Amino acid sequence: MEEDLLLAIRDAGSADMRQLRILIFVRNVERGFDRMTEISRLKSIVETLRSENGCSWDKVQTHSSLKAACIEEAAEVVGGINILEKTGDAANLKEELGDLLLQVMFHSVIAEEEGLFTFEDVAKTISDKMVRRHPHVFEGVKYASEEELHEAWAAIKKEENKGREWEADYLEGAFNEASELIEKAKERKGVKSK
Repeated sequence: MEEDLLLAIRDAGSADMRQLRILIFVRNVERGFDRMTEISRLKSIVETLRSENGCSWDKVQTHSSLKAACIEEAAEVVGGINILEKTGDAANLKEELGDLLLQVMFHSVIAEEEGLFTFEDVAKTISDKMVRRHPHVFEGVKYASEEELHEAWAAIKKEENKGREWEADYLEGAFNEASELIEKAKERKGVKSK
């Protein structure tokens, strides 16, 4: 452990730092010091794939180039849910959720490289949103009815979007693009349209 720490400090500025983190992780696991969470491990893997010595395909991906993979993985999650409902087997759903999580991590790592935001920022944003939109759960607010609760939720959402209403203008185009990407994914996978 001490040897790994000294090596990490000495090479902290090198281009191979991401690979070094994985090496340290592996050595520490072998020694019983498994303190890295699976989320941290996934982030480290994606960073390594995009590093100088990483995978040629992963290194050149952008937010735009990953649109098709993102929409395809979301559709495959739906397939996993359908399999679970029909058979009770959750293995496919677990795998497809992992593939979708990879997309979230991939976009987050690219955004971090671009200086935009990190995976932690993404997780904090959705956590804060869920707490804010559920004051009846997290703040003890009482509503007289389900209708009042839904009205409060709508008001909170409206307040969140104040000054960002223009973002909704992109939804129609996004849904159209998603439909086109799904059709291309079906062709790639040999799925026939009904």
